[in-house]
Amino acid sequence: MNSEKRSREFYVLAAFFVLFVLFLYGPLSAILILSFQGENGGLTFPLNGVSVHWFGNLFEQQAVGDFGGSFRRSLALGLMVMVVTVVVSLLAGLAFRRKFIGATALFYLSVASLVVPSIIISLGIGVVFSQAGLQPAWYSSAFGAHLTWTLPFGVLIMFAIFNRFSPSYEEAARDLGANAWQTFRHVVLPMIAPSLIGVGLFGFTLSYDEFARTLMTSGTYNTLPLEIYGMTTNVTTPVLYALGTVTTVFSFLVIAGTLGLIVAMNRRRARG
Repeated sequence: MNSEKRSREFYVLAAFFVLFVLFLYGPLSAILILSFQGENGGLTFPLNGVSVHWFGNLFEQQAVGDFGGSFRRSLALGLMVMVVTVVVSLLAGLAFRRKFIGATALFYLSVASLVVPSIIISLGIGVVFSQAGLQPAWYSSAFGAHLTWTLPFGVLIMFAIFNRFSPSYEEAARDLGANAWQTFRHVVLPMIAPSLIGVGLFGFTLSYDEFARTLMTSGTYNTLPLEIYGMTTNVTTPVLYALGTVTTVFSFLVIAGTLGLIVAMNRRRARG
């Protein structure tokens, strides 16, 4: 029985993958474990008992911080950004299917914010609002700052989707008497719907955990990433780890729900 000999490159890549997994999930595992610290435990190992006390403490009045309020603001902001990202990215993808004057310049202008440091964009938007006599807030200035981050990614994804989309489906629908709206509604949209859901998830997650572009634009009230950062200098109990565990589980639930929805849509389309 011949056994294939592994090359040196294989072991190098395997070691790199192991390190990647450790760096990715090691901190999450540590936070998860420490969030079940006993009532008299601290912020370090070893655990002083095991309890869910600190999860319950999240919903109690804190001496500093507003976990519930910051979570609701981040959730609302993420949903707002998600909707606008999906709609604008879809419209941009449809528009760029046809050549028009200035298309190239407009494309590079739309993705330019990806190469500008996030903190510079945050500072610039904050200064503009202040000079205009407007109060920066998470639902206005931070909303715009997040769109400068999510829209370029959404537009690039839609470009890739439509580059692989065959116009023969639309031509067949028009040959059967469908107008432009019917073709889009019954042919194009069902085929790109899973991709649109992916764009929405991408936009939501980018906004939900964005820190730098929110730092100078959130105004008086913090979003969840800013609140967590502020807690690191004020909170000295494992309630901070409990918060990290809850937010991580929430993120995984959102991803799992989205993937489940995409799978269900693909199965429904396959049966149809």
